[in-house]
Amino acid sequence: MLTLYRPGDGPWHRLPAGPKSLVLLVIVLGVSLLPATWWCAAVAVGACVGCYAVRGAGMRDLLRQVVTVRWILLVTLAGQLVFTGPETAVANTARVGAAVVISGLLTLTTPVSELLDVLERAMRPLAWLRIDPQRAALTVAVTLSTLPVLARLEREVREAQRARGGGRSLRLFAIPFLVVALKHADALGDALTARGVR
Repeated sequence: MLTLYRPGDGPWHRLPAGPKSLVLLVIVLGVSLLPATWWCAAVAVGACVGCYAVRGAGMRDLLRQVVTVRWILLVTLAGQLVFTGPETAVANTARVGAAVVISGLLTLTTPVSELLDVLERAMRPLAWLRIDPQRAALTVAVTLSTLPVLARLEREVREAQRARGGGRSLRLFAIPFLVVALKHADALGDALTARGVR
């Protein structure tokens, strides 16, 4: 969910989108259901490293994904430390981080067109609820592809803020980030409208 597709010929790239989605779903569920212990935190991190330690992905991509979700990890850890002990806090943070980063392999190794086809097939049963599978799949695909764009915009605003001597002020960051994010949303909406999506 965090990085756009990168071409490659590794095992994750060669695996068809449908089976790959199921395999990653099983791994993410397995990591999420681990008990909150030190040992299981190590298992979650090990599963994450194992998923990326194959040709076509690699530790650089893993590090990039972890850096992207660092704020989620910090907020999760801080919130857990307030209400639970260190072991539970670290284990829960490791499970959340591993689940998010492992699921990022799907968008990292699957072209958006293939991902859209898989999502559309998976959502066909929703048609009897009067939910358009094509529109629902497009919404999910657009959301997945927008997250990395927002992460890039965040980096750009932070760099511009530092270049102007703005320090780490949240107020000085939030307003420019909101402006560029809304501009991106407008451009995305215009592009979808131009292609006949309503």
